[in-house]
Amino acid sequence: MSRFEGKVAVITGAGSGIGRALALDLAKRGAKLALSDIDTAGLAETVRQTKALSADVKSDRLDVAEREAVLTYADGVVAHFGTVNQIYNNAGIAYNGNVEKSEFKDIERIMDIDFWGVVNGTKAFLPHLIASEDGHVVNISSLFGLIAVPGQSAYNAAKFAVRGFTEALRQEMLIAEHPVKVTCVHPGGIKTAVARNASVAEDEDAQTFAEFFDKWLAIHSPEMAAATILNGVRRGNARIVIGWEAKALDVLARISGSSYQRIMATGFATFMPWASNRNRGQRM
Repeated sequence: MSRFEGKVAVITGAGSGIGRALALDLAKRGAKLALSDIDTAGLAETVRQTKALSADVKSDRLDVAEREAVLTYADGVVAHFGTVNQIYNNAGIAYNGNVEKSEFKDIERIMDIDFWGVVNGTKAFLPHLIASEDGHVVNISSLFGLIAVPGQSAYNAAKFAVRGFTEALRQEMLIAEHPVKVTCVHPGGIKTAVARNASVAEDEDAQTFAEFFDKWLAIHSPEMAAATILNGVRRGNARIVIGWEAKALDVLARISGSSYQRIMATGFATFMPWASNRNRGQRM
């Protein structure tokens, strides 16, 4: 409990999914919460549930892609609580589409939120985390920050970038001997609304993509993911991989090297023919 009780924890994307589950779990562990999301209705529900657990909560609408807004938000959180101990850069969106058909603006949007949102949050809060003398940066990457898959090039790019950024940051904190721990999180298939809210490239079927994700890939609950993350944070783990499938695919990529790409391509064509056919311009 001492790792969380009385600590000030910032969570972006707290309106649903892993963000809400983290907020509720941290509330039960006695943390003070600074919660934000662009979805004000979802955020309000998270606030209601955390306050029912007697948590001290500050909530704000925040678009993590808006750098100046994030910087102002960080100052506001510190002014409210007096300090910040932990930030969970969790906010993110999904997108499905291959490189050939994806528009530049779609790729840029994913990078703005999923990568630059993490950078903005980290940079805005890092001085305050150092000043707290008990800081922790927790950046949410993905299984797709460990392996690449067809149709997820933009999302892969953002999540691989989060991984590289976070791992370098951890080394910098060790070299500087700053009192800040750094953790990169790689969730596998979590039952959230991310796929249902995902945008897709032209000629892609958003509903089919969402249904496939929910039926075959969404294996674990957000509550399980949150508990795994917080247990890893408590231990000070540098990397947290969530789910047996994520761990298995991580091992596959490590063992097979670049050969895993052909394995993934074959599996994609076999088990997701509706997507591979469409990518070849064949209509089902």
